[in-house]
Amino acid sequence: MNDNSSISLIVKGKVQGVSFRWFTVRAGRELGLNGYAKNRADGTVEVQAVGRKVDCDSLIDQVKQGPAMSQVDDVKISWLDYTEKFIDFEIRY
Repeated sequence: MNDNSSISLIVKGKVQGVSFRWFTVRAGRELGLNGYAKNRADGTVEVQAVGRKVDCDSLIDQVKQGPAMSQVDDVKISWLDYTEKFIDFEIRY
């Protein structure tokens, strides 16, 4: 059975200018996920991640908390068909 998953997150709140992307990248790498975190023009952060479902769930939990200086108001979670389109976890600009 394949337990790999792909998620797309849109994180709202005080999530830009507070090291949120670095926090997310570090968490994703520690969990063995691949993907990216990216600031969006509307003030949100977009996160794409692929890997084991249990690790994606853990990333969601960490993103909901965020780093100390952030305030996460909402996380829109979309589960997608698994794809191996990432080779690392990175910040995108």
